Amino acid sequence: MSADLFGAGEPAREEPRVLSVSELTRVVRAALEDQVGVVWVEGEVSNYRKQPSGHQYFTLKDAQSQLACVWFARGGLRTKQTALSDGMQVQVRGALTVYEARGQYQLNVQVVQAAGAGLLQAKFEALKRKLEAEGLFDPARKRPLPRFPATIALVTSPTGAAVRDMLNILARRAPWVRVVISPVRVQGQGAAQEIAAALAELNGLMERGVLAIDVIVVGRGGGSIEDLWEFNEEVVARAIVQSAVPVVSAVGHEIDFTIADFAADLRAATPSAAAELIVPDGEELRRYFAAVRNRLQRSTAGLLLQERNRLAYLSRIASPQGPARRLREWAQRIDTAGEMLQRRAQERYLAAEHRVAELRARLRQHLPDQRLALHRHQLTALVARILKCAPARMLALRQRFAQVAGLLKALSPEATLARGYSVTTSADGGILHSVADAPAGARIVTRLRDGTIHSVVE
Repeated sequence: MSADLFGAGEPAREEPRVLSVSELTRVVRAALEDQVGVVWVEGEVSNYRKQPSGHQYFTLKDAQSQLACVWFARGGLRTKQTALSDGMQVQVRGALTVYEARGQYQLNVQVVQAAGAGLLQAKFEALKRKLEAEGLFDPARKRPLPRFPATIALVTSPTGAAVRDMLNILARRAPWVRVVISPVRVQGQGAAQEIAAALAELNGLMERGVLAIDVIVVGRGGGSIEDLWEFNEEVVARAIVQSAVPVVSAVGHEIDFTIADFAADLRAATPSAAAELIVPDGEELRRYFAAVRNRLQRSTAGLLLQERNRLAYLSRIASPQGPARRLREWAQRIDTAGEMLQRRAQERYLAAEHRVAELRARLRQHLPDQRLALHRHQLTALVARILKCAPARMLALRQRFAQVAGLLKALSPEATLARGYSVTTSADGGILHSVADAPAGARIVTRLRDGTIHSVVE
């Protein structure tokens, strides 16, 4: 709480701030709601009052202090109703606030549970984690229930409403099923051991062949967590897992979950639901069998009519002469087939002979001696042509060479010089084609028919 709201710490010359009762109450309320908020409190209920509106008022106290509490009928976060009375030890969850009309701080209750319920829940979670780690809750371990059980064992209280509900439903749905009740206590000290012993006893009867059991149902009606706690004991869970007979857990109401539910092969929301799950509906079975019987009767009648018609047809076509006539027909067919086979064989033989003659003629045309004589004649003709063509070719080449030599001689520089011409070149032998190619002072060479003249251009 800030000091300036109460005037503390102010300079002496200033007037202290004076609050009204309402202002101070609102300040205290805001401080409580902000600094404390929602809390869990445990104590004894006293001065309990329930109004016609449904609101509940009581005081939560211990040896040294007390706390006013109000549990509103609406707006509370109550997940489970707990009947309150003076002297109860409870755990309360709520928001701390101030009732401004009286200037009294109080707890607006959201959840109430019996003292010790929190410990039980923690124990439940710890055992669940342990058994789950061991694989007791593994879905792969769980077995399917038989579709048409003949004998069902109920491990439950023989006087509770749960057993009456199950017996009524089983009698209505499956009156042919035999029900065996193994009476046990389902609440109180030692009940868990009785439930485990009953499961072991039923399995022992199975092993010795005394009693054939198809399904075991373990369950009871609803109640508080303390009432159902015997089904959260480890001994019950292990007895369910060790059972050779499939076990259905049917404990409490739909919102109640126990360790037995997780260990069982099947969990039913209620004992009544278990009875409906483990047996088929007799009325539905009767309707199904009636429909199957009608279909079978129709199919049988149709098949009989078909075979009767077929028998009548065979009776009409059958006669004493029938087999002999069929034999004659088959003999005629065999004769016809034999003639056709002989004709086809003759045709194939003649075709083969014709083909052999053709191949023989083609082979004679390609005999090696005839091919060699032909090639020898062609070779002789080629040799004669070569011998005849070679001299003529040489004479023609000599005449052509003489013509080319005469032409070359007539066109050569020597022939030109012999006719009185000359050829002028530079000192390095290059032919002069123009006066510009011989500047003054250049040395030139003039070639004549009978020699050369060296000169210098002026």
